[in-house]
Amino acid sequence: MFFDIGPLELVALVVLAVLVFGPDKLPKVIQDTMAFIRKVREFSDNAKEDIRRELGPEFKDFEFEDLNPKTFIRKNLMNGDDEYGIGELKELRDSLDLRKEMAEVTDLRKDVREVTDAVNGVEPAKAASTAAGASGTAAANGSAATPDRLKKLGAEEPPPFDSDAT
Repeated sequence: MFFDIGPLELVALVVLAVLVFGPDKLPKVIQDTMAFIRKVREFSDNAKEDIRRELGPEFKDFEFEDLNPKTFIRKNLMNGDDEYGIGELKELRDSLDLRKEMAEVTDLRKDVREVTDAVNGVEPAKAASTAAGASGTAAANGSAATPDRLKKLGAEEPPPFDSDAT
């Protein structure tokens, strides 16, 4: 029926209304309720018309039901062709190839690593072996691996300190 109320529930509501308001007051309560609902609908329609008028002529076909997210998606993204937009979803899924995206990210990481090694003055072949053996070397020496720039400064000299940068 309406609002997911079945016939048995509707009968129970009617019996409850008769018991609460009584058979003599029930018609007056129904009339008052219907008048209130009519006023609310009239107020709502007037508000919609005021909004349409204020938006201007570009929005004369504007429907407030389109503000519902499901309706908006169905109308704008799925073109309303089928109920669930299966065709458009398949096209979207096919256009997003995650394997290709992951390969591009991996290539980008390799490029960044090469640039970092070039800036630090490490040869690419040496960088791979250094990265693989850094944990073993650090464990053997008991200290963390020292970058090349710090080795160039010497063991006695502290690294440069920039008080403005910290």
